[in-house]
Amino acid sequence: MGRPPRRLVTRDAIMRAALVLVDEHGAEALSVNRVAAALGVKGPSLYNHITGRDEVVDGIRELIVAEMTLDPSISPWTAAIDSWARSYRAAFAAHPRAVPLLAARPVRSTAALRAYSDAFALLREAGWPEGRLLPLVRAVEYFLIGSALALDDPADAVPPVAEERLPPGLRPLLQAPANHRELAFEAGLAALIRGFADELERTARS
Repeated sequence: MGRPPRRLVTRDAIMRAALVLVDEHGAEALSVNRVAAALGVKGPSLYNHITGRDEVVDGIRELIVAEMTLDPSISPWTAAIDSWARSYRAAFAAHPRAVPLLAARPVRSTAALRAYSDAFALLREAGWPEGRLLPLVRAVEYFLIGSALALDDPADAVPPVAEERLPPGLRPLLQAPANHRELAFEAGLAALIRGFADELERTARS
């Protein structure tokens, strides 16, 4: 009998195994050795394809960014931003445990930088001045990251406390509808985009 065939390890396979690991066990579980074990190989063999854990995080970001869509053909530009924001949140909602991992590392991957470039091009075409491009994109990102983190965080629930110790006026919190996170997302995104549109209109008039 010959030796069993070796499992094929590629950079893409490493990143996908790492994302599955984070999805199932959280960001703190990510290590080169654990990814290697998931692939059925020894840790050192992965260094033929990657430089270390940081590159794995960048690869995870690339996979999640690939799930986002910014369509410049959508008109007006506010509708394109709305569509992009929803795809961004959906991608993070599919991988909420990866969000803290990505938030803790600067953007390095070419795919993520290309996504920034596409967003800047869309806003530039809409008439935004160069100095406002990054703040606008970051404002959307900060809102979406917070929204995505809330999807996987039960911390907004009120802990059991004796009723007499509760401050008054907490009915909205104590009796929050099951879809309050979705309602908050819709309200926040609408307000954000409406504020952008109003700002651009004022800029055009000045």
